Amino acid sequence: MQWRHKDLLDVSQLNADEVRHILTTAAYFREINSRPVKKVPTLKGRSVVLFFAEPSTRTKTSFDMAGKRLSADTFALGKSGSSIVKGESLKDTALTLQAMNPDGIVIRHSSSGAAQFLAERLECSVINAGDGRHAHPTQALLDALTFSRRWKGDFVGKTVLILGDIAHSRVARSNVILLNMLGARVRLCGPRTLLPPRLDTWPVEVFSDLLTACRGVDAVMCLRLQLERMHAGLIPDMREYSRTFGLGARHLRLAAPGCCVLHPGPINRGVEIDSDVADSAESLILEQVENGVAVRMALLFLYLTRKSPEMNQSGIPE
Repeated sequence: MQWRHKDLLDVSQLNADEVRHILTTAAYFREINSRPVKKVPTLKGRSVVLFFAEPSTRTKTSFDMAGKRLSADTFALGKSGSSIVKGESLKDTALTLQAMNPDGIVIRHSSSGAAQFLAERLECSVINAGDGRHAHPTQALLDALTFSRRWKGDFVGKTVLILGDIAHSRVARSNVILLNMLGARVRLCGPRTLLPPRLDTWPVEVFSDLLTACRGVDAVMCLRLQLERMHAGLIPDMREYSRTFGLGARHLRLAAPGCCVLHPGPINRGVEIDSDVADSAESLILEQVENGVAVRMALLFLYLTRKSPEMNQSGIPE
């Protein structure tokens, strides 16, 4: 497949074949990550700027690790370490970075549309690592790889429940698009105050009762309460939220056999999810983290070379 995209702003830019191509490429890189020496010269000589204007542990670290394992040069830039704190505009920061001729910029920003703003002005590839409430395409893709490995690539007929703070979640929005694209059914469940408006236009079923929502599902994706984006009064208190919408073992007993549990992190144990569930055999939370490195390696490879992998005799991108 000749890769046709310059930027990754949301999964809605992709079609199902392109998503499967990303997942297949990520599967090759996942094998590399299991080797004693986890490095290949694939992107040697290329440079990637990690521009994270919001806090991040998993996404930033996995992009950094992905770039280094592909032999790219990665340069981290945070809001506190940039001239944004001195009043420089996002446009001027972007143009300054462009003048240094990077091959790609990975951006996380609190403003929805920030990644598109950069992509429209820069010649290098821009990969959205989360912008406001809008989108988090790389998280949705790593979740898809996690599901694909569990379901042997077959999403058709599977039902995924996304649980919690839907209103503030870019993860939920990107996953709803991607899961529907691949043939899965999606349910949403959360307090009415944490559901976005116009859900009647979303391809989802909406539930207000968690026990009902869990009946027969093949997977539950818990979401973090994004208190930093909330106004006061959206939930009564944390204890009440946990009692009503925290995922526990009793909920999984109503799910389909083999139901798996995901969480994009960071986890608030005892709030969104009980510890015994987070640490159970059904939990794929740590596998998500592992898959995140592989997916981001695949994305850096595809977007920075704009072509399909050159395979060696063992079928691994070099």
